[in-house]
Amino acid sequence: MSTLNLTLLTDLYELTMMQGYFKNHNEDVVVFDAFYRSNPCDGGYSVCAGLAQVIDYIENLHFDEDDIAYLRGLKIFDEDFLAYLSNFKFSGDIYAVPEGSLIFPREPLVKVVAPIMEAQLIETAILNIINHQSLIATKAARVCYAAKGDNVMEFGLRRAQGPDSGTYGARAAIIGGCNGTSNVLAGQMFHVPVLGTHAHSWIMSFPDEYTAFKKYAELYPSACILLVDTYDTLKSGIPNAIRVFTEMREAGIPLTYYGIRMDSGDLAYLSKQVRKMLDAAGFTDAVISASNDLDEYLIESLKLQGATITSWGVGTNLITAKDNPAFGGVYKLAAIRDANGNFQPKIKLSENVEKVTNPGNKTFYRIYDKQTGKIRADLICLCDEVFDENEELKLFDPNAPWKKTKLSGGSYTMREMLVPVIKGGKTIYESPSVMEIRDICNKEKDTIWDETKRFVNPQEIYVDLSQKLYDMKTALFNKMSME
Repeated sequence: MSTLNLTLLTDLYELTMMQGYFKNHNEDVVVFDAFYRSNPCDGGYSVCAGLAQVIDYIENLHFDEDDIAYLRGLKIFDEDFLAYLSNFKFSGDIYAVPEGSLIFPREPLVKVVAPIMEAQLIETAILNIINHQSLIATKAARVCYAAKGDNVMEFGLRRAQGPDSGTYGARAAIIGGCNGTSNVLAGQMFHVPVLGTHAHSWIMSFPDEYTAFKKYAELYPSACILLVDTYDTLKSGIPNAIRVFTEMREAGIPLTYYGIRMDSGDLAYLSKQVRKMLDAAGFTDAVISASNDLDEYLIESLKLQGATITSWGVGTNLITAKDNPAFGGVYKLAAIRDANGNFQPKIKLSENVEKVTNPGNKTFYRIYDKQTGKIRADLICLCDEVFDENEELKLFDPNAPWKKTKLSGGSYTMREMLVPVIKGGKTIYESPSVMEIRDICNKEKDTIWDETKRFVNPQEIYVDLSQKLYDMKTALFNKMSME
């Protein structure tokens, strides 16, 4: 699958619109913004992921002979347009938020500045990649927050919606904070830790549980996590595990990483009993890991119940983002460059207020409190706007402009979030490794308060508009209402 040409990973209407632009000699350079409208799971933030795959897609974007033959067979495309496609190459610019960054609704995650035919073609693939990985990274961040520093392993491959979802979902889960994945292909492709123990079938294949544990310990003495709930956790599994650990200790085998895993039952009650039994036998540093349809809500509940679990295996509910299976990112035209080289703003109106777009060629800044390092707000503005951190900054809620705040000069810092990724069709951005992106994400999480991370009624991070952008948007409203 890694060699699959993704050029036709697009909706048909992208190609039919491209032919329409081609026939009408429309070579306008435009600005498209990819953004989303609400955080998954009613959360207070999201995590941006997928940029490396977007770059790879753009770099390999071409129509080969089989693609052209297939499109010709649809009998809706003319030969002159197919000839254009046979020599197609992306020539535009792309700006994007770096992976691992925390993101909030309505701000541009990816900005495409390109001839309209090129910008139109890549819409579907960009959304497909960014939506999926940002969703799983966000879900993973929530799960890891609930785990409060414990190890979290992603192991949902067998429940993912196909190989790509399982593999790129594992990548995103690592970015969101997971320590490793059970997916060996993801480990190979992205150089991330692969983790795992054994299944109930291992235990059942031996004459008895003790023998199964002993043979496993002989094979993997430095990574000996034993699954104890095949028959009876407290009456059989734990006693047999303690017997094996004792024999290892008496034989002088270092117990570097060892413990047990439970995959069923009342995990809060069982973990507390298991901890007592392991401690009484002198194995106070033994790991207690758990799985069994876990998510952030169940992990949080188990923590509140005093569960002694220190390592969590999270599968189905993470890799599928089961309670919120779509990210909802969109891709909208924001500006068209005129004959004088100026970008003329475009706006989409709607009966639904949340679907009204922000016009113009934009960027956005993250504003931090200088003393705490925490995010105060994000500010969407036009690209030609300049700000001075030594001057007072006035912010207001664009949906309720009477709600205002002032930041004194010198009390805040600003960071532009969109960075140049592709210029003139050439990649100028080097993506960090997945583990480096994970570190970036963990640092980013420290810039928001726990009130924004909580699962119920989280505190909102404000996304404001600059006065200049707000005035432009209002003028477009007024102009269109008069027509």
